[in-house]
Amino acid sequence: MLSFMARRGVPELVTPARATPRETKALSDIDDQHALRYYETVIGFFRRCHGQSDGPDDPAEAIRAALAQALVYYYPVAGRLREDAGGRLEVDCTAEGVVFVQADADVRLEDFGEPLQPPYPCVEELLCDAGDTRAVIGRPLLFMQLTRLKCGGFVGGFHMCHNMADGFGMIQLMITIAELACDAAAPSILPVWKRELLSSTTHSPTPIVYPNPSYEQLQLNILDSTCDDVMLSTPLNEMVVDYFIFGPREMTTLENHIRGYHAHSATSFELITAVMWRCRTIALGYKSNQTVHLMITMNARGRWNHHTPIPWGYYGNAHFSPIAQVTVDELCRQPLNDTVELVRETKLSVTAKECMESMLETMASTRNRLCEDPARTYEVSDTKWIAAGNGLQLGWAEFVGGGIPVAGDITSKIGSDHMRCKNQDGEDSTVVSLLLPRSAMERFKKEMAVWLNKHDDKSLIIQSSL
Repeated sequence: MLSFMARRGVPELVTPARATPRETKALSDIDDQHALRYYETVIGFFRRCHGQSDGPDDPAEAIRAALAQALVYYYPVAGRLREDAGGRLEVDCTAEGVVFVQADADVRLEDFGEPLQPPYPCVEELLCDAGDTRAVIGRPLLFMQLTRLKCGGFVGGFHMCHNMADGFGMIQLMITIAELACDAAAPSILPVWKRELLSSTTHSPTPIVYPNPSYEQLQLNILDSTCDDVMLSTPLNEMVVDYFIFGPREMTTLENHIRGYHAHSATSFELITAVMWRCRTIALGYKSNQTVHLMITMNARGRWNHHTPIPWGYYGNAHFSPIAQVTVDELCRQPLNDTVELVRETKLSVTAKECMESMLETMASTRNRLCEDPARTYEVSDTKWIAAGNGLQLGWAEFVGGGIPVAGDITSKIGSDHMRCKNQDGEDSTVVSLLLPRSAMERFKKEMAVWLNKHDDKSLIIQSSL
């Protein structure tokens, strides 16, 4: 296993390259959730392009200068969050700047493994110290480290306040930095604020109609006691994280477990999620009569959202989380076809305008409440687009991999992220993170091996530990 220590420079505050408006901006009701008061982590690996003589001698200085230019367009990111008199978060656009750290590591890009897959060795060495990642008020909203490698490649590691942007917004900012580092006159995607689009029209305590009863139950925290959920009672130092790779061969095997219509129409996300939810539920030892939940993060920028169009360039949080609920007995005894259909129906439920509105009203009405983690809930996000990299090319450097590592604020990684990678045969694949208590992880692997007919095949699993 690769081991190294990065040599970090002194952290510096990078401010906008030109004067920016001094104003206060309100966040949306989705942004202003207590559950998002943390710094999300994203990492990207870049290889210097051979034969490119017009690239900068020092990528860190080029990226730093581009970051200052990008903050002219994304000037709220250079400000600070504060609470108004009612406790709502707002952005004070002070142009105080973001944290930037230059670093060097005596390793080459190929030392991280070929193909490049999580877990990334010594990932914490590629991220600067963001301090308390649950404290967001009055602090820089972005922490960035640029680590130069011996081969000429480099790694960008980001901690960004989740109240300011979701994953899509973070990537949009990174694309802007990449374009400006290549001497673009302006970003190809101009940032749009318009947080009022995803704010409730009323914040009064009027009764809310819930088309999705399970969403009401979770959001209002009226679940039974969480003390019987081992996921919430196990200390983080007694948990492990594994990454599971699903390439063409694994997907074919899973498809053989479903018949008829679903075999041809089920997406990889739906099929993988259905199987992992079942295996995870069994591994955690929940009782057969207990209710378990599946929470799916849906990007409102998707084609399914015809009723609340999100403008191109919007970089705020634009995600909703429809929820499915069944008993353990129902989930584990029903045919896999039925679980896949449940995942699909849950995704489709959010396409109803009334459901989105009820979710938004719930977020607004419960904003002042410190939401506890719901019991027996599996949260899943499809973030494969984060590692696509099409917009992250710098001309003189090629994006070769990255995504959301299980690093930084670990408590926010209880759910699974679906990311893109190459498998050992160089085939496009999906890699899924999973955090579980150590004993539950062993049971999960055995359950998953049954579905994949891989009792002795370790190529599916890439193990890490916290």
